[in-house]
Amino acid sequence: MEETEALVGVIPHSVDCHLFKEPVKKRRRSHRDWQFQAFPSAEQSALKEYEKLECRTRRVLSNTYQKLIQSVFLDDSIPSGLKYLTNRLLALIEKPPLEPVYVGFLGITGAGKSSLINALIQQAMFLPVSGESVCTSCIVQVSSGCCEQYEARIHLLSDQEWKAELKDLTKLLHRAERSGEEEADVWGRDEAAEEAARKLQMLYGHGAEKRHFEDLLRVKPRGRIPTSRIITLKAEEAGELSVKLDPYIRTQRRDWDGESAETQIWPLIKYVEVILPRSALIPEGVVLVDIPGTGDFNSKRDEMWKKRKLPADSKVLEASALVYTVSAHEYWQQAILTEEESEIPKLREYIRKRVLDKKRRLVTKYVMEAFGLLLLTDTFNSKESLLTEQLNMGGLRHFVEEKMDLLEKAIEQCFARMEQPLKTGVQVARTSYRRNLGACLVRSRGNQGFHQTLKAVCLKNGVYASRTLARIDLNEALSQPIYDQIDPVFGGIFRDGRPAAPALTQHIDAFKHCLEERMAEIGVRGGWKHDGYKRSFLMQEISAILGGLESHILRRKRKIYESVTSSIQNDLKPCYEEAAQITGRKACERMKDAIRRGVERQVAEGMFERAQERMWHQFRQLKHGITEKVRGSITTMLTLAAPQGDGLYKELADVRNEQKEMEKLHRSLREVAENAQLRRGMQEFLLRMSPSKAGPHGTKL
Repeated sequence: MEETEALVGVIPHSVDCHLFKEPVKKRRRSHRDWQFQAFPSAEQSALKEYEKLECRTRRVLSNTYQKLIQSVFLDDSIPSGLKYLTNRLLALIEKPPLEPVYVGFLGITGAGKSSLINALIQQAMFLPVSGESVCTSCIVQVSSGCCEQYEARIHLLSDQEWKAELKDLTKLLHRAERSGEEEADVWGRDEAAEEAARKLQMLYGHGAEKRHFEDLLRVKPRGRIPTSRIITLKAEEAGELSVKLDPYIRTQRRDWDGESAETQIWPLIKYVEVILPRSALIPEGVVLVDIPGTGDFNSKRDEMWKKRKLPADSKVLEASALVYTVSAHEYWQQAILTEEESEIPKLREYIRKRVLDKKRRLVTKYVMEAFGLLLLTDTFNSKESLLTEQLNMGGLRHFVEEKMDLLEKAIEQCFARMEQPLKTGVQVARTSYRRNLGACLVRSRGNQGFHQTLKAVCLKNGVYASRTLARIDLNEALSQPIYDQIDPVFGGIFRDGRPAAPALTQHIDAFKHCLEERMAEIGVRGGWKHDGYKRSFLMQEISAILGGLESHILRRKRKIYESVTSSIQNDLKPCYEEAAQITGRKACERMKDAIRRGVERQVAEGMFERAQERMWHQFRQLKHGITEKVRGSITTMLTLAAPQGDGLYKELADVRNEQKEMEKLHRSLREVAENAQLRRGMQEFLLRMSPSKAGPHGTKL
């Protein structure tokens, strides 16, 4: 999942579940209290109730799973339906309780990303802020935990990753025999070469920039490099950790005259993870990500840097609820703006609400899925089925096939909206590629200082990302006219976070609504009028099946969007490889000529048209993936809900107590939501009555 919401980028990531562990009760209670301290009292109560619901549900599922497994071991064969049930139970049991909410801070160097994070965590100079020679040099993740100390983990490139970068760096720096003074002069001013040389000098000492790849492989890097490739720092105070952390995450001065053990391993740093003690400002589970203003020549760090594609500025400004007039500087000075006027408290509140809403949605879905699975175990032990054979075999299957065909056609029509913009984009790209390429290759001061930078571009297949210079991406420049045309339509099909649902989601929701109406009709005809549990099971299974499409669509969405640039990069790879080998007199101009010839040749052979077809191929794959997943899953569901016949399932273990417990939890879910809404309303009323008495969270009553 990758979800981008204006200024806030959210990325799910799996974490260990603390609910599986059995810590000492006193310590666990303390952790629960601190875990919610960043929230107002009403939200704290809701979070605690949701966690109790989740914990109890997980325990019921574990007990059910153990009973079923024990009964299965007594049988010689395991029916496919029972395999389906136990696999679903195990997947829910092992599901993480809450995936972190990642909040990305992006902007050009000096925009104030680090300063804003410092203000959010109430530590004025915790992360280094931009100055004449100081700014963040790698991705830094800041979160709060249940620890008592400040802690940082510096993650280093693996040995294999560093060898790959070392090979590129030595290729970039290796100078074959050149003639003429022009090349020597260019060499001395090249930013890419300077950065590559500094990396090798930092890690291997002066003179390393003149050595070959094979030679450097035999040299042990300087600095302390742990076998785990993680360096851990700890401190009692924020300032103490900040001092220790500073050499690892700041951009090093160009005129350095000596190195510490910390700066020596700077080229190996992949990203830095900072864990704050329990915080009343940032909830546990929130990760603030400080992203450098540019990328990095290292492919692994650059890959991390360029993962979230934000909407255009105009789209951000349309979402007024997500635009904050934040001033980190005035937050500390408070000479012009008060703390509230700086809107930093408002930003904290937005982050808290995101966490609470995510927890609410996750627990609701979790309890509903668990309830449906417990109902399914009841059908295995019951002589009655959820659906009569006549309705199931004679009507419902045909109805589902009919609606699946309609869904497939609706998706085709939805994707067909991309046809004209994509075609127009290809036409514009064909007429403008020389100008767009020239804008990347032609420098205002000529080739001076550009020779090795261009070689770096070619070594990385058309992309050069430096920590200090503007990013160069030839593939993106060539494909930009296509994206200019397709972006509005693509966003309308896929984009989340808008008042109106994306077009693709609307079609899937319409399909779901049709099935739910049909199930309700069958329920009335089948005598379910006073038995809502049977209907709930089928409704829940439908929701689970269609809800599972979200992550599939999200993964495919990214592949579809990147397919144009990836296609162009793949077609131009031989051209880049050829240009990277060019050395000697006037090498820079000869490299440019090689790139231009390669692009001309590929355009003539249909490079943009191939990119268009590859995008369509990705769209077709997504359509087939959606329909096949839905068709297969619903077929399985109907099979399980149909009469099984005498003797097909032997009597399972008695899980009636677990079923009753899940019924209680299912009812409690609504009560928690209603109570949370009542608490919020009461708190808002009290705040309106006495705003001057509000505490730091507005909760002093």
